[in-house]
Amino acid sequence: MDNIRFILIVTFAMLVFMLQQAWQLDYGPKPEVAAITDPLANTKEDLPSATGASAQTAPAEQNTAAVPLSTTSSANVIKIKTDVLALQIDLKGGTIQNLDLLNYPVEKPNTVVDKLRTMVGLPVAEKNTNPVRLFDSSQEKLFVAQSGLIADSGFATAPTHHTVFKAEATSYELKPGQDSLTVPLTWTDNNGLTVTKLFTFKPGSYEITLAQNVKNDSGKPWTGRQYSQLLRVPDTSSKGGMLTGGMRAYDGGVIYTEKEKYQKIAFDDMADENLDVATKGGWTAMIQHYFASAWIPPADQDNHFYTKSLNDNQYVIGTYSPAVTVNANTDAQFVARLFAGPKIQPMMENIAPGLELTVDYSFLTFIGKPIYWLLNQIHDAVGNWGVAIIGVTLCIKLLFFPLSQSSYKSMAKMRKIQPRLKELQERFADDRQRFNTEMMALYKKEKVNPLGGCLPILVQIPVFMCLYWVLSETVEFRQAPFMLWIQDLSIQDPFYVLPVIMGITMKIQQGLNPAPIDPIQAKVMKMFPIVFTIFFLFFPAGLVLYWVVNNTLSIIQQTVITRQIAKTA
Repeated sequence: MDNIRFILIVTFAMLVFMLQQAWQLDYGPKPEVAAITDPLANTKEDLPSATGASAQTAPAEQNTAAVPLSTTSSANVIKIKTDVLALQIDLKGGTIQNLDLLNYPVEKPNTVVDKLRTMVGLPVAEKNTNPVRLFDSSQEKLFVAQSGLIADSGFATAPTHHTVFKAEATSYELKPGQDSLTVPLTWTDNNGLTVTKLFTFKPGSYEITLAQNVKNDSGKPWTGRQYSQLLRVPDTSSKGGMLTGGMRAYDGGVIYTEKEKYQKIAFDDMADENLDVATKGGWTAMIQHYFASAWIPPADQDNHFYTKSLNDNQYVIGTYSPAVTVNANTDAQFVARLFAGPKIQPMMENIAPGLELTVDYSFLTFIGKPIYWLLNQIHDAVGNWGVAIIGVTLCIKLLFFPLSQSSYKSMAKMRKIQPRLKELQERFADDRQRFNTEMMALYKKEKVNPLGGCLPILVQIPVFMCLYWVLSETVEFRQAPFMLWIQDLSIQDPFYVLPVIMGITMKIQQGLNPAPIDPIQAKVMKMFPIVFTIFFLFFPAGLVLYWVVNNTLSIIQQTVITRQIAKTA
């Protein structure tokens, strides 16, 4: 029993260490990323190769001048602002870039901590309160949303994301009280084909509707397809090592199809092979910590998903529509939606089927979903995510109360017979086999389950890991205040109070458990409260809060049971 329990605790300690390192890789200091030295080196085609349109005109031939494919921004942009978004649309192609999430600052000032630091004469660190920039036109952080049309072979050209459009104004703003804001861009080939791109924004929404209206006055039919894609440079500022690399939250491409549902398409996969998938409905996306971007074509449309690996470490994931023929003197409309915002699950569920799966709880999704649901329900009632964590901890303790009760009774009985076990060990010090036989006989006589004390550890491991992923991926916890100095549950306690309390509670709980008979194991076990405290210094406050409350409830429960067993002695 001692050996199994010791191995479980050591395994748990290693898991905590690995998770702590993974968290630091994602949220610790980031080294500067070197700028791309040759921004004109990209020579790979960045348009989709649509089936049935293999003879499409090259981008350089579709415009009056050749445009380097790595260049994604021009001097002519229009600015758009809503109550939740601020972005630019480049007139070259109608590319969406430099999109800021106004309600999500990069860093949140902690006024309580700042005041305390000022009182003791310590400097107050400056905070970057600028909004999170999801789309970025800079080469080292390149991430943009592109769209366009591709003319099928034998037909006139069409405007791609390299084609220059015209706009009626240089800036647009969604005013309070407005139901929507539509931004029009126009292009004509001077032969009667006119394309109008309409970007529609709504208040409080991270969804942008794109409509491309094709008006054909050329005197002959035109056939083409719509494509929409995300172009991105991967974040290489930090990479996980052998132990932590696989534990980091997923950062890369994702598709959702009618057949395979949620499927990750990593950047390495894009480099190895171009994706070529047909499906009805679905969506393509790039996801990262807390935020996601997804192109969502019509759900009743047969779509084609693709990826491409370009030069300069650029990757494309996107979708194109079936071919549509627009007869002479008629018009047609292509539609798609772009989601660019925080991964709030209830909101994403209403946008597209399966979009909420971008909140990636890894292989523990089946546990993470119920925990998130319960957190959400409690938060709706109390309005505080810290209190919600406490509430979830109470619910988990109640759920496993019978198991814990049985386990703590077993531990109390083990503690009661500890002197007799010590006596057996001394008596049969030279006969290990006889000692084991006598020990098992004593367990049977006293009705003690030697594995009973391992059950709480086994239960806590998946719950702990799952809560780690929930905190890591759930954007609602980002910069969510609890009380007093803890104004962000997703980062470490600035004064390390919670980790110290956690260490104290772990030491108290350890005192309630029977010490291992093996003196070496006993010495190692005494070090665990210190080791865990050091690990938890750098964990998010929300996770440490869960552990403190869990330990406190366990101490109360175990103390009561131990006293009850002692009275029966």
